[in-house]
Amino acid sequence: MLRKIINAPQDFVDESIDGILLAHPDKLRAADAERRAIVRADAGTSNRVGIVTGGGSGHLPLFLGYVGRGLASGVAVGNVFSSPSPEQIHAATIASDDGAGVLYLYGNYGGDVYTFDLAADLSSADGVPTATVVGTDDILSAPTEKAATRRGVAGLFFAYKTAGASAERGDDLETVTEIAQRTVDRTRTMGVGLSPTILPAAGEPTFTLDEGEMEVGIGIHGEPGHHRGPLETADEITDRFMGELVKELPLTTGTKVAVLVNGLGSTPLEELYLIYRRVHRTLIERGVEIAHTFVGEYATSLEMAGASVSICHLDDELSDLISQPADSPFFTHGSPAGNASPRETTSAPTAPTDASKRTEREIETVQEPGPLREALVDVATRLPAHNDELRELDAALGDGDLGITVASGANAVREALAALPAGASSREVLRAAGTAFASANPSTFAALIGGATLAAASAAVSEEIEPLTLVEKIQERVAQRGGAEVGDKTVLDAIDAIRASLAETPSADPVERARAAREAVSAVVTDYADKHSMRGRAAWVGERSIGRKDPGQVAALRFLDDLIEHLEARLARS
Repeated sequence: MLRKIINAPQDFVDESIDGILLAHPDKLRAADAERRAIVRADAGTSNRVGIVTGGGSGHLPLFLGYVGRGLASGVAVGNVFSSPSPEQIHAATIASDDGAGVLYLYGNYGGDVYTFDLAADLSSADGVPTATVVGTDDILSAPTEKAATRRGVAGLFFAYKTAGASAERGDDLETVTEIAQRTVDRTRTMGVGLSPTILPAAGEPTFTLDEGEMEVGIGIHGEPGHHRGPLETADEITDRFMGELVKELPLTTGTKVAVLVNGLGSTPLEELYLIYRRVHRTLIERGVEIAHTFVGEYATSLEMAGASVSICHLDDELSDLISQPADSPFFTHGSPAGNASPRETTSAPTAPTDASKRTEREIETVQEPGPLREALVDVATRLPAHNDELRELDAALGDGDLGITVASGANAVREALAALPAGASSREVLRAAGTAFASANPSTFAALIGGATLAAASAAVSEEIEPLTLVEKIQERVAQRGGAEVGDKTVLDAIDAIRASLAETPSADPVERARAAREAVSAVVTDYADKHSMRGRAAWVGERSIGRKDPGQVAALRFLDDLIEHLEARLARS
């Protein structure tokens, strides 16, 4: 039986946010109509660097809990354990900016990286400079030589604290970014799980442990850990943590550190203090100075039982920044001047500020718009018909969501383009299409194609757009963000085939050029089916990828099929 105090599972996140905004209207406000972009009440004022974070729900007080004075200025809230959309991040960015730029500070998870990068593209187009720092403190999620790929977990708290204090004192974007990165580089975390999380929408545990078992190194989404075995004592577990932490941090005589002992959701505070007791004794015996101590729930995973220890190796500046006041509805440190007590709230409604109104922008229009919008709307109407084919292909090589990604993205594109004014420029059409596709069902494919479409928008300087120029921009961005190369058996191979075909086809007839591109991509799909997938989820299945068509390449092929049908129908009408 599912034991959760919820209403409809699909409403869990939105209703939680409603409760938080109603309880703390003096400190937080919504920055978008969906109420998934939340900012501190004074965000976007005082020419202060903004700090925007975000990620999936289910981890309070991470991420939303660190929006407040001396911390982050805004957050984008995704569904449980799911990335927020680029539009939500963008809304939080615009509401947080007051001319000094915005730092993106979040955990190192693939979906979040893609969506924040897309939001940076949108924000740059609006004249807001951004910088990015990702938390990478979970030491058992990757070996030392691949430390940059590690997950960000509870240790991200220290970066919120130092970067937030840096922004509060008036530092510029470059300085705030450097301080955040320095904090991340000097922070490490170890954790243990004792029982799983149950997702509200699924009603099933994210992993299983036998009675009396523990798993060391488990992720906050239930990712597999490093060691599974019988439950040990508090001291034995802590000694495991410290044995790994001392390998990566200079925990020697004279070193100054901050320590965080974090509960994962349902671990009694008394047990966390048992862990801190052992950490404290171990560090003191090594001659380490403990400058700051935090014990409690700082990054949870719904009702998961377990704990983690994070240590930040301090220098004098970081130590001073951590000591500065901070205040949010979920965390209070010191007494920020002029701020209400953390337990005092008011029922007064939160009036929208000028910063929140700045999320609206004027749409560029032209006297004679080109045929791009009509073509994209028609293709977007046709694409959902390929849902089943793409889902089945992706189920064999990935996680099976490509069909719904393409279908929901196409539907979102159609709706977004329909909402544009009649004379919207091709630049605006591409921007709206890219944003809608990326946001409809956030995933790696959606982020790559959506972001590439946004990049193409920057090349649409007039209504007479050369398709080759757009495809070149798309290929460049997909390669940059996805990390693949031509030949890796990904959608990039199909895009490269389209580029080459457009460059080599002398005809100016759009139908002939589309047909030639379609033949080129069809050859790629067939030729690469017998090759090994080298990037993305498909690479994880190893030799089983041989003999199977790449789903992304097939999606590109179907796009061309639908585009040709549109062009032929338009030609028949003329």
